[in-house]
Amino acid sequence: MASLTITLQDINTYEKETFISALANLFEGPPWIVTNAYPTRPFASLDQLHQVLCSIMYAAPLDQQVALLRAHPDLVGRAALIGSLSPASKGEQAAAGLDQLTGEEIATFQHNNKLYRERFGFPFVICARENKKESILDGFDKRLNHTFEQEVTLALTEVAKICSLRLRDLVVDDSL
Repeated sequence: MASLTITLQDINTYEKETFISALANLFEGPPWIVTNAYPTRPFASLDQLHQVLCSIMYAAPLDQQVALLRAHPDLVGRAALIGSLSPASKGEQAAAGLDQLTGEEIATFQHNNKLYRERFGFPFVICARENKKESILDGFDKRLNHTFEQEVTLALTEVAKICSLRLRDLVVDDSL
């Protein structure tokens, strides 16, 4: 996905603005997680960088976590249908086959998105690259029965998976 190779050594030596710009797309929405990770450099490995990023996300106040979740696009939502997803989100939804749905399947996703958003106040977040349309639809069914607290926790776990995959697409671990 990345057009240029960035190494972990590069990440460790970047000035703050370059660091933020390089890693901002690991998460949807404003780059507050990446910004807060900057002072913790240098990172010994990509795993350590990922752990730091996720620790910041998990330690954030609930309202900031929910804002992070709200920054995610709906699966097969308006942004996907009009072609305005970020390149990362577009590729992730395509990897799950969500760019090849029938009209009926699109309607099912949109109905589930609406139910989920009404129940929890944020979009259904799942690591699409680790799923296909069937497992995503099953996920809607199961997760609509969760409590708000359970669902925030699970959605953040999915964000962590998305971040890990995006990080590995972007940065070469030259620490070995």
